[in-house]
Amino acid sequence: MKAYDFVVARDDLQQCKLIETQLPDAAALPSDALLVRVDRFAFTANNITYAVLGDQLKYWQLFPAPQGFGNIPVWGFGEVTASNHPGVAVGERLFGYFPMATHLVIEAAEVSKRALRDGAAHRQGVAPVYNAYARVTGDPAFAGRQGDHQALLRPLFMLSFLVDDHLAENEFYGAQRLLLSSASSKTAFGLAHLLQARADLKVIGLTSAANVDFVGSLGCYDEVVTYDRVTSLPSDSPVALVDMAGNSGLREKLHFHFGDQMKYSGRIGLTHRSSSPDEPELPGAKPKWFFAPDQIRKRAKEWGPGGVDKRFGAAWSDFAPTLDRRLKVIEGRGEGPVTQVYLDTLQGRIPPEQGHMLSLL
Repeated sequence: MKAYDFVVARDDLQQCKLIETQLPDAAALPSDALLVRVDRFAFTANNITYAVLGDQLKYWQLFPAPQGFGNIPVWGFGEVTASNHPGVAVGERLFGYFPMATHLVIEAAEVSKRALRDGAAHRQGVAPVYNAYARVTGDPAFAGRQGDHQALLRPLFMLSFLVDDHLAENEFYGAQRLLLSSASSKTAFGLAHLLQARADLKVIGLTSAANVDFVGSLGCYDEVVTYDRVTSLPSDSPVALVDMAGNSGLREKLHFHFGDQMKYSGRIGLTHRSSSPDEPELPGAKPKWFFAPDQIRKRAKEWGPGGVDKRFGAAWSDFAPTLDRRLKVIEGRGEGPVTQVYLDTLQGRIPPEQGHMLSLL
């Protein structure tokens, strides 16, 4: 059987191709190694962020590619087809971070009943979550459409959860209103869902005119405002901005409109990919990146073993049942569909109500 990787040019993300790779000989796997067939994976705008920040945050080093190219990490499912680890059986199903490929060799380490880690040297130096694989064989929460929701939204909802936790911990920096740009994005509406429980905070979704109806249908924003009308918002009370769009012009407009009432300006995503490298000094709180692994490490220390998982699990259990009405899952298999979804996502052409599950097999 042949093996394939889908790779993109690191200096021009428009350039992409499918390449044939060497399928490892199962008999020649290193000690404790697993050969995993990548069955299906989610692809969202968040994966484009991984590519844009590939060098900065070391995403490109996770799954090596030919010189000048990169393999974008994706969340998905794989089946163990060969195993040299005594604690992992052939046929096991894993959920975690995979390459856009047909196969992956994992150097199994820290194998427990529920999870294992890839101990490969080139995968170290990144947040531990990116090297962890859940053992999900027979788990209904990771099967069928529920499994698709896990791949499409669970990693993004973890970011939503951590941003919500950070803001609440800091009493929302004194803000009475919270502005969420790219309100139709999956991370944004996950955060808005969590913020609904904050009775003393008004959540305002900022979006394009084309996405107004969808954002309104989510039922988790107190108000929806199009980008061309943001300066119509009252500027006489404290606000916080969670910027999922990464649009320099929008951020600048909001800061100058709200001035000193801008109490927090958190940069989370790059869905618009239009940030200027030389942004001017802005009035109000200085924009700063929110780095999720820092918040995880902080809370893991404060909440103790299992504390983050327990709290996140409860939040996910409340969020997951809403996804059937908020998300339409579309499946694609093979080079053509994968390429099309990648390019459409890169250019912002994917309707917000869609979630794509793909496979190169």
